[in-house]
Amino acid sequence: MRWAAVALALFLAGLGARLLGAPAAVWWSLFLACYAAGGWDSALEGLKALRDKRLDVDLLMIVAAIGAAAIGQVLDGALLIVIFATSGALEDVATRRTEDSVNSLLTLAPQQAVRVDADGTETVVPASRLAIGDRVIVRPGERISADGRVVDGASDVDQSSITGESMPVAKDVHDEVFAGTVNGSGALVVRVDRDPSQTVIARIVEMVAEASATKAGTQLFIEKVEQRYSTVVVAATVALLAIPLLLGHDVQSTLLRAMTFMIVASPCALVLATMPPLLSAIANAGRHGVLVKSAVAMEHLADADVVVLDKTGTLTRGTPEVSSVVALDESAGGPDVLELAAGAELYSEHPIGRAIVAAARARGVEIPPARQFTALPGRGVRAEVRGRTVEVLAPDDQDRLPQVVDMQAAGATVVVVLVDGRAVGLLGLTDLIRTDAVESVERLTRMTETSPVLLTGDNPSTAAHVARAVGIREVHADLLPDEKRSAVEGFEQAGRRTLVVGDGVNDAPAMAAAHASMAMGRTGADLSIDTADAVTVRDELTVIPTVLALARRARRIVIANLVIAGSAIVALVTWDLLGELPLPLGVAGHEGSTILVALNGLRLLTDRAWRRAGGR
Repeated sequence: MRWAAVALALFLAGLGARLLGAPAAVWWSLFLACYAAGGWDSALEGLKALRDKRLDVDLLMIVAAIGAAAIGQVLDGALLIVIFATSGALEDVATRRTEDSVNSLLTLAPQQAVRVDADGTETVVPASRLAIGDRVIVRPGERISADGRVVDGASDVDQSSITGESMPVAKDVHDEVFAGTVNGSGALVVRVDRDPSQTVIARIVEMVAEASATKAGTQLFIEKVEQRYSTVVVAATVALLAIPLLLGHDVQSTLLRAMTFMIVASPCALVLATMPPLLSAIANAGRHGVLVKSAVAMEHLADADVVVLDKTGTLTRGTPEVSSVVALDESAGGPDVLELAAGAELYSEHPIGRAIVAAARARGVEIPPARQFTALPGRGVRAEVRGRTVEVLAPDDQDRLPQVVDMQAAGATVVVVLVDGRAVGLLGLTDLIRTDAVESVERLTRMTETSPVLLTGDNPSTAAHVARAVGIREVHADLLPDEKRSAVEGFEQAGRRTLVVGDGVNDAPAMAAAHASMAMGRTGADLSIDTADAVTVRDELTVIPTVLALARRARRIVIANLVIAGSAIVALVTWDLLGELPLPLGVAGHEGSTILVALNGLRLLTDRAWRRAGGR
């Protein structure tokens, strides 16, 4: 990146010196310094490729730039150097950030574990040295150190980093837990069932690294064309030099024709045919709260023909809210139920407790003081409120009330409010659907001609409820990260180009395996943000179809520019080969086509282009 910045600065200095009428030696020196700063890496890589009997496109760029300088057109060559140096630097930065984010994911799992020996002795050991069958103790608030099953204790576990569920999950004896998830208020003894190298979190790291490495080899369409184009241009230039010289032609005129050919055939216009539209689209999206990481990413977004959406934090807000209050006792109205529940939950750190207290405050309910607060791990809370024992508990599976079944079928998480052991009310909590979810799903369906797909780690009833509400027909629920990735790979193998939209660590493997990916950045985990091709800075779902429309328009402009640039090159090369193309006219034609495609691409910088992509 530093060398690319130096090359750009030297180019601008040289251009300024030339326009201000400085001596030719001054601006020539600046442009040649730009050659050295921006071209040494490409030249080195090109020579290495040549040693391996491959003709690298970067080497052609260096040769074209040198050829331009050889016939006095040093400005053309310097511009070509700057374009390629900047593009290469941005790709290197993106690759390095992805590698760093994958490595940092390992810190989600604790480095140490408290192993409990057969005689009850507790020993602190490195988590990486745990063996299958070991037992570890996990105290309240600690991260679980291994994949395994609970053999003693009960608690609520926040496993959103693995499954994406918005609510902590009650865990009791025989229930499965995952390394890197956060224990709630109870103590757990966990029997290790997987080797530390095979935990879910370790497999997420491996899957993201593998998929990212596969995608790193993807190139822009124009780069694939240039691989063949470079061979043709070099062969033609050598022929234009060798054949006339063997026939006894003048050296100076032969060199002039060959260098003119190199200039008019050089792919400056082809490069600018691709980059300005894509970079303009990237800049425009960035101004409106969407960061697209590279031109390759923008192309991939344009190709997407099926959109895969996560639920929690993507279609929904990601935090529970009280959506319904039901009084079961005629003597206790809704406000009384909420008031008593809020009093009991006032000192709770559980997300459900915080949501109940917030709902009471939002509705102007006066929260009474509580005494003798007790957390009941995996069940709820108990406290003394106004001289009565109030409990807020998860419903008993053996004796569920009919209203509970109906509320759960509607996608709510239900808690029962009991006073002195008698159920007086129910509270339904839901992860509320985003207000723009329905509109976004409709637009994505029109653009791709198929309904988006919902992939989530949440339970099937909640997932089905959300899908029905927003208009999604295909739902896959209860998925772990590797199962999400497998589902995306299935779409890809079937010939579909998937765009995965998510917001958590659990979405990262699916994002890395997809053709394109976007992260909801405001709540997104670092890994999903670094893995994704694009990040929405603003918490708006509607920007997703807008960016897709902008990417598709950029691709159409790229195709039009390629036709313009290709036609100009063919016309100028034909003139040079079959006639006498004056060098000034060749340069003018070459630069004219370059400027034309650049200006065409810059149209996507305007706010009008964004509004048009948004359907406004």
